[in-house]
Amino acid sequence: MTEDLRIRLLVVDDEQSIRQLCTTVGEGLGFICMEADGGDTALALLEEQPAHIILTDLVMPRMSGLEFLEKVKKLLPRTEVAVMTGHGSVETAVQAMKLGAYDYIGKPFSPLEELRLFLRRMAEKVRLVEENEFLRERANTESELHGIVGSSAKIQDVLRMITRLKDTHTPVLIMGESGTGKELVARAIHFRGNYAKKPFVAVDCGSLVPTLIESELFGYEKGAFTGALRSKAGLFQSGNGGTVFLDEIGELPLEMQAKLLRVLQEKEIRPVGSNQSVKIDVRVIAASNRDLESEYRKGTFRKDLYFRLNVVTVHLPSLRERRSDVPMLAHWFLERYAPGASVQITTAAMKSLLQYDWPGNVRELENCIERAVALGSGRLIDVSDLPPSLAEAFASLDRPADSTGASLSSTDLEDIEKATIQKVFDQVKGDKAMAGKMLGISRATLYRKLKRYNIGPRATLPPGSSALQ
Repeated sequence: MTEDLRIRLLVVDDEQSIRQLCTTVGEGLGFICMEADGGDTALALLEEQPAHIILTDLVMPRMSGLEFLEKVKKLLPRTEVAVMTGHGSVETAVQAMKLGAYDYIGKPFSPLEELRLFLRRMAEKVRLVEENEFLRERANTESELHGIVGSSAKIQDVLRMITRLKDTHTPVLIMGESGTGKELVARAIHFRGNYAKKPFVAVDCGSLVPTLIESELFGYEKGAFTGALRSKAGLFQSGNGGTVFLDEIGELPLEMQAKLLRVLQEKEIRPVGSNQSVKIDVRVIAASNRDLESEYRKGTFRKDLYFRLNVVTVHLPSLRERRSDVPMLAHWFLERYAPGASVQITTAAMKSLLQYDWPGNVRELENCIERAVALGSGRLIDVSDLPPSLAEAFASLDRPADSTGASLSSTDLEDIEKATIQKVFDQVKGDKAMAGKMLGISRATLYRKLKRYNIGPRATLPPGSSALQ
């Protein structure tokens, strides 16, 4: 979500040349840029067009930079404000930071690259805050299950594990094939408990440039290497007090694994180029699609790091292991990509979805439904709207579609749908709103299916039994 966020920058300075220079650099970073020649003009502009980040001079006619800062923080408390200082005004800049300024930067800007890096860091902080806010709102409004959809016993076991782990500081290792939703589970553990208002930092270990991994994770000091024009906090410091999610941790080089182990043991990091260690307090959640136990036996993953991370393990099932969840997931994604459009999946198309092996798991199913919605011509998704690989699965009538090896008829599909709805309805004790969220269908669709299958609350189960079994 935040990758698509277009940062709005406001530059406030009575010197036109400074404003033009800053907006030129900002536009080069893809920002939407605005200018104001004074604090009063800027406040009037912000009433109409709020900004994500503001660069303001300290010494201006009509209204000082400090006075402007105080007014902005009352008007837009989440907006990041940085001050520009000339020689001899550093003390005032420090005062500005005490009033809530993000940081200060000296002018004239020399080299200009320093200004570009400064603005980029401000934007990164905004995006991190926006992402956490978005995820908290989504957790409150989309579903109490954080988008983890399914009524099968295996996925319910995962949900129960999330509930037990949400408030612990214990390291967690999430194991599962690519596309099963490992990051989704990590986010649910974080945002469902006491950590919800603290930072969540996700790191894709497989995408980190090998020569920059250490500086990305632990930060660096000014002058530590060519291009390090200013000190920068690493991802572990950004997540201090919260959760750091290390996705595909098996991709880390052995040398980096040793340094990560030390961080987990000592609870401190050392930025590149620094002689001083920095204490950190983070909960680490790691994930891998590899069998890390086999990896350490082969010598490609450190055994001591494996046991440090593997305090609690969450095993995510592949989609073919919980095939009964396919209809529920398909309808969930339909509601996401065609909200309120009453798009339906034909029996033949659903049969194809159930027969397919889903090597890409839930992610592949989501892409399939999104594609079908985009390319479909009406309110029905049929086999012809599905990717060719799924159409071939439908054509292979002798291909087993369930654990018994039998083909699925339209009656079979209805029986699966009816059993799934009844199971969820029992699980939520007849709460139609929650049942609709878990099934990923609108309330109107749920009412129609309840009536069609004559589903209602069943008698209370005897003590010790479970509707999930």
